[in-house]
Amino acid sequence: MQYNNLGRSGLKVSQLSYGAWVTFGTQLDVSNAKSILQCCRDNGVNFFDNAETYASGRAEEIMGQAIRELGWKRSDVVVSTKIFWGGAGPNNSGLSRKHIIEGTKASLKRLDMEYVDLIYCHRPDLETPMEETVRAMNYVIDHGWAFYWGTSEWSAQQITEAWGVARRLDLIGPIVEQPQYNLFHRHKVESDYLPLYNNYGIGLTTWSPLACGVLTGKYNKGDIPPDSRFALEGYKDDAKEALAEDVLNKVNGLKPIADELGVPLSQLALAWCAANPNVSSVITGATKESQIQENMKAVNVIPLLTPPVMEKIEAVVQSKPKGPASYR
Repeated sequence: MQYNNLGRSGLKVSQLSYGAWVTFGTQLDVSNAKSILQCCRDNGVNFFDNAETYASGRAEEIMGQAIRELGWKRSDVVVSTKIFWGGAGPNNSGLSRKHIIEGTKASLKRLDMEYVDLIYCHRPDLETPMEETVRAMNYVIDHGWAFYWGTSEWSAQQITEAWGVARRLDLIGPIVEQPQYNLFHRHKVESDYLPLYNNYGIGLTTWSPLACGVLTGKYNKGDIPPDSRFALEGYKDDAKEALAEDVLNKVNGLKPIADELGVPLSQLALAWCAANPNVSSVITGATKESQIQENMKAVNVIPLLTPPVMEKIEAVVQSKPKGPASYR
């Protein structure tokens, strides 16, 4: 396992990490979670991602209890959570000073931790002034409840605005963005965010590297396995777009490239994400130790992604966004 700086910060995160998005509290209890988390640690993972909204807070409770029962030294791991959707009340969501502070306290209580290493604004809040959000995130850091803050699925303009406020007020700006990124979803990471990497040192912790499992190839026969994500309530509508004929044809086209390298398609897809120099960590998900073991082998595939191999991949997916236009 390699460890990368999180953007321009001194925080080191594993190249592959683990997220509790749709697993903890829905498919995994504390006992299962302990096995999964320990398997991650045994493979060098030090970064674990969560959010107040995952399983309505239960995911944080399970992760916190599992880490406590495993007896890990807190300084050995990087734990993150995200604030935005904390409940149904009018002040229980968004990025107001009230919800950021109350939501952070509630998350720490569920995790049973004094602090998280990293806290994200889970989505942009168009109803709250940016200055209020930036000041509140700095309040969280000043009180030692988090060491760094970041954003998730914000636009480049919104991140730039946050940094403008931070610099004007001599405050700390966001150091990381958490966007979706995979072979079929690339525009933000490879086009919109280009100015952010050099201007603000933004790092990326990306999610859905396997496009909700599509890039494992398990859906290519047109069936939806009962234990897959698209079999879950709330994901069946997403399956229609994700499993379109054009997408599945591209997945089939990637399979020979993976076979030529002697690796599973899933490892090829994970390695492709991790090979992007602006990606600090690729967040993976799994419900079985065997899946963790397979995913972590992707770090050995990264060196195999030579320019000729990358060109073959591009020829199949044809999803590379156009760069900024030059009129010189």
